Amino acid sequence: MPLLLSTYKSLVVIPRRYKHKIPDRLKDITKSANPKFFDSVEYYVHKACAVLEDKLILDILHKKGNKMNECEVKTMVQAILYSLEHCALVLEVTFPLKRDNGKYEMIKGYRAQHSKHMEPCKGGLRFSADVNSDEVRALSALMTYKCACVGLPFGGSKSGIKIDPRAYSVPELERITRRFTLELMKKNFIGPNCDVPAPDAGTGEREMAWLADTYWKTVGYKDINYFAVTTGKPIAFGGIHGRTPATGKGIYYGLDFFVNQEKYMKKLGLSTGLKDKRIIIQGFGNVGKNSMRYLHRAGAKVIGVQERDGSLFNEQGINPDDLENHLVKTGSVKGYSKASKFDGDLLTHDCDILLPAATEMVLTLKNADKIKAKIIAEGANGPTSPAADAILQKKGVLIIPDFYLNAGGVTVSYFEWIKNLNHVSFGRLSLQYSNDTNRHMLQSIEDSLKQKMSDISIEPNEAFCNRMKLAGEENIVHAGLHFTMEKTAQRIKDIVDKYNLGLDFRSAAYIHSVTRIFNSIHTAGF
Repeated sequence: MPLLLSTYKSLVVIPRRYKHKIPDRLKDITKSANPKFFDSVEYYVHKACAVLEDKLILDILHKKGNKMNECEVKTMVQAILYSLEHCALVLEVTFPLKRDNGKYEMIKGYRAQHSKHMEPCKGGLRFSADVNSDEVRALSALMTYKCACVGLPFGGSKSGIKIDPRAYSVPELERITRRFTLELMKKNFIGPNCDVPAPDAGTGEREMAWLADTYWKTVGYKDINYFAVTTGKPIAFGGIHGRTPATGKGIYYGLDFFVNQEKYMKKLGLSTGLKDKRIIIQGFGNVGKNSMRYLHRAGAKVIGVQERDGSLFNEQGINPDDLENHLVKTGSVKGYSKASKFDGDLLTHDCDILLPAATEMVLTLKNADKIKAKIIAEGANGPTSPAADAILQKKGVLIIPDFYLNAGGVTVSYFEWIKNLNHVSFGRLSLQYSNDTNRHMLQSIEDSLKQKMSDISIEPNEAFCNRMKLAGEENIVHAGLHFTMEKTAQRIKDIVDKYNLGLDFRSAAYIHSVTRIFNSIHTAGF
């Protein structure tokens, strides 16, 4: 297929001379029922590179001042692209834990740094009994592409500790977190300028506070920026307003953008907008719960929720606040009176939008052909295997890829990191000035009108007053998040149109990310 280059002075069509080769070990992955997670991420990257490689080579060859010949350029471009296959660093540690009953247990933990094309690296810390090296490496790779996708100056990393957090007391979890932090510090795998963790599955503000406190009391006291060693911290310990619901809010912003694209909704036979869209959510944790709340407010109907201990269904919609209250009271979604228990696989039930928001690899070769949703919004990391992706693409399903859609968390983490480095909260310096400016503007309008008309007075209405009162940190953060998600979605859409990718937004998003990473590495003189 020829490559259309409209960036040059004259429109030319250049035959594809360079074909990026997908490694042999990944060629049959679209037929695999149980592929390795890291291999799946690699496959998606190589698939994007197969579209992109020609353009990268030709752009450099036509670049003013280029002194390399065609063979040298081709070798360099391919070397950079294939270098993305590998994790830069992977750390595996094992340490003893003294349980509350006096017995000892060995704890295993991992930290992977996929790419250091920009530093610090950024990635969450998860507690899960299913943690393994392959998962952590894959998640660190996704973080690399996620940060590049939304334009954050981070490389990708990820941590995992192989425990079920529900089986440990709070003091035991604290000892595990603090000891793991020390192990990371020994190998320079943590620090405001080298690697910055954040909450993930099984962890939250509490664990981030323990981590930051451990860093501060050992080496951080020498560093005025020690608060920036992690993000997702409590507000009182350097956190930022709006971080907890950020991933769910970002999913809402991203989904809202795509469902309002008439061109794509027509292909799917759907109306534009979220109102009355039937949604099924897998997972009612932080991501699923907050996504559900924002989608519900937008008029969508969440007709089904699948959790590890049961599934709920109500064709008229489930209220997220009611369900959360029930979960807090009982510790389970079971017994929720305003929805019916659902027997069977809720993922394959008829709906407009399916939102997997829990774990990876839930849409596979085994169930992809049974999926009835027209849109899949990937709230979780890596929920769709390459085999499932190929089947769903063939069926004409619109898949909004994970490393774009769930980037709200790391985007707001970036805002928190910047806040910690600047040592001042967003809005503190400008809030009162903005309010005074608005009031002076109203007074100016009133004075101008009085020159033409007498007995006139302009007063701010309730909405205007509320707007001024609410211009605090959380509103500024969410405004920045909205801008980031919308701008990135538009760029992904433009790439789909440019390369005629149909509904393959995953490849478009990877092309967008790989281009940014390539430019960063190439500019630095790879």
